[in-house]
Amino acid sequence: MKKKSLLLLMSLIFVASAVVTGCGKNNNTEKESAPTTEPAKTNNAAEVKVNDEPFEITIRHTQVGEAKKFRLAMLEDVVKQTEAAVPGLKIKLDAVDSEVNRKEKLRGEMAAGKPPEVFDVFGSPDAALYAKEGLMLDLTSILNDLGIKEKFNTLAPFTYEDKIYGLPIGGSIEGYFYNKEYFEQKGLKVPTTIAELEQVAEAIKADGKIPFAQSSKDAWIPLMTTNNLWSYYAGADITYGFKTGATKWTDPNVVKAVAKHEEWVEKGYYKKGELGFEYADMRNQVITGEAIMMMDGSWANSVFRDPAQAGDMVGKIGYFNMPPVNAGDPIIVMQDANNGYGFSSAVAEDPRKLQAVTEFIKNMWTDEMQLRGLKEDGVLPAMKISLDQMKATSDDALMQDIFKAVSEIGTSFPAFDALVQAEVNTALSMGIQQVIGGEFDAAKMLENVQAAQEAANATK
Repeated sequence: MKKKSLLLLMSLIFVASAVVTGCGKNNNTEKESAPTTEPAKTNNAAEVKVNDEPFEITIRHTQVGEAKKFRLAMLEDVVKQTEAAVPGLKIKLDAVDSEVNRKEKLRGEMAAGKPPEVFDVFGSPDAALYAKEGLMLDLTSILNDLGIKEKFNTLAPFTYEDKIYGLPIGGSIEGYFYNKEYFEQKGLKVPTTIAELEQVAEAIKADGKIPFAQSSKDAWIPLMTTNNLWSYYAGADITYGFKTGATKWTDPNVVKAVAKHEEWVEKGYYKKGELGFEYADMRNQVITGEAIMMMDGSWANSVFRDPAQAGDMVGKIGYFNMPPVNAGDPIIVMQDANNGYGFSSAVAEDPRKLQAVTEFIKNMWTDEMQLRGLKEDGVLPAMKISLDQMKATSDDALMQDIFKAVSEIGTSFPAFDALVQAEVNTALSMGIQQVIGGEFDAAKMLENVQAAQEAANATK
C-alpha cells in the first residue's frame, strides 16, 4: 500500500506539473497574438509536446433500456466533452444491467483486482468494501482541486476512513405513484395513514382493479414496501443496529411490519404471479390501467412522463409518500444518494488516465448536469440545489408532486441494503420471496434473516 500511495503521489505531482506547464503555454500564446509595437523575439526553447497518442478507458454504466434513455444521453454528452478535452482519449462505454453489474460482474472483477477505470457502484456498503481492499481511487484531493467537495448533499455512502471513493449521480426517495385520474373519478383521496391506504386498496379491489402494481422476480422491488413498513412500525433507526447487534430482525415491530406486507399479499392487493414479473411489468400494469398504485423510487417518474413509454397516461399519474401508521405522526421516507460512479485505484498509476477521470468528474458533476438530470430524467439532485430552483426547473405536475413529497419528510433513512452485509441482503431477499410465495410466514422468515445476520456479524 505504501508503494501504491507513492505512485499515486508521483502521478498527482506529474499531472499538477503538466497543468502548470499547459497554463504557461496558453498565456504565452495569448501574449504573442495580441497587437504589439515591439519587435518579435526569437524563442529557441523547445515547445512542450502534448502526448496525443491514442489511449482508452472504459466506463461501465447501467443506463440500459428505454426507461434510462435520458440518463444515457447525458452520459454520452459528458463522454464527448471529456474526449474533446483530453488529447488521444477514447472512452469505451460498457452497458450492463444494474443487478448483474452489482451482484455478479463487478464483484468478479473486484475479486480479480481488475475493475474498469470507471464503473457504476453502490456507495454503502459496496464502496467501503472495495476501498478497504485498495481497489478504488481516493477522490478527496481531486474534489478539493475542482472545488466541488462541499457541493454534495451527502458523500457519506462513498466515504471510508474520511476519504471519498465515489460520487452519487443523483438522489431518490421511495413512495407511491398512483393513477390520479382514477382517484378523481372514484372520489378517492390520498391516504394520510396506513389504515386509510388499506381502505383505498379495498375500494380499488372491489372495483375489479389491482390496488398495487408489483414485480417480485427481483426481491429488491417488493422490499421497498417492506423496508418502509418496518421503518414506520419499528422506527427509522432500527436498521442501523442490525449490523452491530444492537437490534434484531426478530423485533416484534419488525415482525408486525413484515406481517402487514404478508397480509396485503394474502388479501389480493397484488396481481397473482408477481414472483415471475420483471421490473418493467409493474410499470406496465399502471400504464394499462390494470393497477392503480405502485411503490417505486422517484426515478420511475421518467417513464410516466414519456409519451413513448406511458402513452395516454402522461399527465394522469401522481405521487405521494407512504403514510404513517398514526394520523399526525412524522412522515418517514427512504431517501438516499447511494448510486453513482467509482474509479479504479489503478488509474493513479497512469497520469493520462488520471487526467481523463478528473475531466470526467469535472464535466459530469455540475449544477447544469444535475438540473438537466432533474428536468429530462426526473432524478433528484445529488448536489446542493434549492427546492425553489428544482421547482423552477421542472413545472411538470408529477415532478411537483415529488417535490411536495420531499418537503413533507419528517425523518429519512437509507435503504436497508446500504446498512447490512451482502449475505444478510441475500437472506432477506430470499425470505421476502418465500413470504410472498407462502412458504414461510413473517416470523419464521425473520428468524432465518436474524441467523444470517448473527453469522455475518461474527465474521467481522
